[in-house]
Amino acid sequence: MVPEFAQQLLHDSSLYQGAITLFVSLLLSKIAPLPRTIQPLAWFNLLGRELAKKVNRRGRSHTQQTIAGTLSTLLLVIPFWAIITFLLQLADFPWLFEFIILYVCLNDENFNLIAKEINHAIKHEDKVLAREILAPWLSRDTKELTIIGLRKATIEKLVTTPVYGTAACVLFFILGGAPLVLAARMLKQLELCWLPFNPHFRYFSLPVYLLNTLIFALPSWLWNITLAVQGGPKSLLTLMRPITLNGCIYHELNTYAVAASVLNIELGGPMKFNGIKVITNKLIYGQLPGEHAINDAIRLIRMSHSIWVGFVILIPLIWAGLRNFPLN
Repeated sequence: MVPEFAQQLLHDSSLYQGAITLFVSLLLSKIAPLPRTIQPLAWFNLLGRELAKKVNRRGRSHTQQTIAGTLSTLLLVIPFWAIITFLLQLADFPWLFEFIILYVCLNDENFNLIAKEINHAIKHEDKVLAREILAPWLSRDTKELTIIGLRKATIEKLVTTPVYGTAACVLFFILGGAPLVLAARMLKQLELCWLPFNPHFRYFSLPVYLLNTLIFALPSWLWNITLAVQGGPKSLLTLMRPITLNGCIYHELNTYAVAASVLNIELGGPMKFNGIKVITNKLIYGQLPGEHAINDAIRLIRMSHSIWVGFVILIPLIWAGLRNFPLN
């Protein structure tokens, strides 16, 4: 019995090793995240901004801007992704490199800590400090945000970060391993850098936006379900009413709607980019966010994260049980 069990364990070692790597990455990204100043993806974000300043010019036609965005995406993603993937294939301990990739891709998951700092500043009526804390995390203007605006923006960032963090990492790691996780995360980082809501990037970011709309459709839907089940039937119904803006699909808006329904608050509304006001959907499912709204959102995200971590733990346990105690 023991040799047979050991043989099965050895045969399925890659499954258990992958589950452990993913679990430790998810756990460590929450309890010991890298400071934003030394996060590789924050540097990648800066590189994307600098490149856009040089090639995304207002005077060019829409087609030229789209071509420039396509070439910029290829230039930024393919070389870095290819080098890291090549090193991963050569590594003697690939699980260690997989862990590093996952850990780096999950580092935005520590935004709940930032949200607590913003909430603390708001409670002390220090809007200037709250805006300064929030500014590095958004690609929109924060200098004129009111208390309500700060709460809305913070909650919106809280509920959407796990889509390209926890949900995408778990799903893509299962489907294609660390290289797929890295590619998806780099593409999402460029979209966050060249936000399609921003009129300046409307055509420049179109290629990466369309690609990410396809890539992140399933992670967004699964994450929205995780949120909605905590709000009951009313919130689950929001999944059946997809929200579009000017005929375009933005997964973020649907996540805002589900979160607003669960929390019984209003999210969405106008944004400003370089002083230009952009009108987006107001998602009214209750009152404007009050003083407890951010803490409620943090608890919602914490529970949702626990569900995904539980899924990561449960799958190998179920597999091990089926292998050792078959139903027949």
